[in-house]
Amino acid sequence: MSIEIKTLTMHHPYVEGLGKLLIEATANGASISFMHPLAHNKAAAFWHHALAEADNGYQFVFGAFDRSQLVGTVTLCPVRKENQPHRAEIFKLIVAKSHRRRGIGKMLMDTAEDKARELGKTVLVLDTTTGSAASKLYEKEGWVSAGIIPDHAFLPNGRLSDTTIYWKKIG
Repeated sequence: MSIEIKTLTMHHPYVEGLGKLLIEATANGASISFMHPLAHNKAAAFWHHALAEADNGYQFVFGAFDRSQLVGTVTLCPVRKENQPHRAEIFKLIVAKSHRRRGIGKMLMDTAEDKARELGKTVLVLDTTTGSAASKLYEKEGWVSAGIIPDHAFLPNGRLSDTTIYWKKIG
């Protein structure tokens, strides 16, 4: 397996693949802002907006490719507040079910962290469902739990779930 990480923009034809990743992750219970079932047009609209924001320099969307197949993504969003120029947030780490447990999530996170360093960021923040596979990855990679917010968001099946807020110093 040879995985390549690319920076995605609206100029690339990746909305279809990103939409499929989002729909699959939602169908498999990932709490990533959407409920199940997630309609294709809604997933595509989300990624059109995300890639437009990337084109405008407001965020960076990275894609993991196994040959030509898009198998993962993560988004880095530099904070645009005047008093937080040193900080960025991580969103939507998704790896296709067929490609999990192969180090792709780590590769995507490493790429996002490298880009954040390149931008002069020193603190990263993210949140994820408490006790999820993603939380185990983040903790293994040195992310620190700032705490748990009970009943923070609905899972795609309609149940409330707790969310853990994580941070990491990178500079």
